[in-house]
Amino acid sequence: MSGFDLPRKLAAEALGTALLVATVVGSGIMAESLTKDVALALLGNTLPTGAILVVLITIFGPISGAHFNPAVSLVFALKRELTPRDAALYTAAQIAGGIAGTVLAHAMFALPLLDASLKVRAGGAQWLAEGVAAFGLVATILAGIHFNRPAVPVLVGLYITAAYWFTASTSFANPAVAIARSLTNTFSGIRPLDLPGFIAAELCGAVVGMLVMAWLLRPEKDAPPLNPEAML
Repeated sequence: MSGFDLPRKLAAEALGTALLVATVVGSGIMAESLTKDVALALLGNTLPTGAILVVLITIFGPISGAHFNPAVSLVFALKRELTPRDAALYTAAQIAGGIAGTVLAHAMFALPLLDASLKVRAGGAQWLAEGVAAFGLVATILAGIHFNRPAVPVLVGLYITAAYWFTASTSFANPAVAIARSLTNTFSGIRPLDLPGFIAAELCGAVVGMLVMAWLLRPEKDAPPLNPEAML
C-alpha cells in the first residue's frame, strides 16, 4: 500500500464498497425480476458477487488493501498493521460507500433511492452463520496472504461464492454491507432491527478467525529444518 496517501486509500475503500454493494443489491433485483425460483435467484445473486470481489480486490488492493469491510479493518488494526485512527476512517468510508452502492443500485432500477428492508433475518442460527461466514473470510484472507498473496482476490471471491450457499444467512460477513442492505427492501435486504445481531456476530467471528489463524500460521520454532534427503 506504499505510495498512496490516506485520502486515496479512503476513496478506494469507499468506491470499492459502493461497487460491491451495487453488485449485491443490483443482481438481487435483477434475479428477482427474472425468476420466481428462489434458488435460481440466489444463484443469480451469488455469481456476480463472487466475480466482482475478484475484480475489486485486484484493482483496489494495491491502493488500500481492499478491505471493504469493517470487520477486516478491525482485524488488521488488532494485528497493528493499521492504526486505530485509520481503521476508524476506513470503517466510515466503507459504510458511506456501502450506502451509496444501495442508492446507485436503486437508481439503476428506478426504485426509491432508500427503502428500509422488511426482510426478517434473525435468530441464533442466523447469528451463528454470520460468525462462521466472517471467521472463514478472515481465515481465507490471512492464510492467502501468508501462502499466496497474488491469489487472495480469487480466494476471497470463491469463498464468498461458496459461503452464500453453505451458511443460513447467505454470508453477509461484513457490517458495512449489512448496513447498506438494510436500506433496500429487495431480494438482498435485511431489516434494520436485525442489524445488531448480525454485526456483533460478524465482528466476533472475525476476531476468532484472527486468533485461530495467528496460532495456526505460527511456525514451530523448535522444529528441525526440513531435510529433503531424509524424505527419500
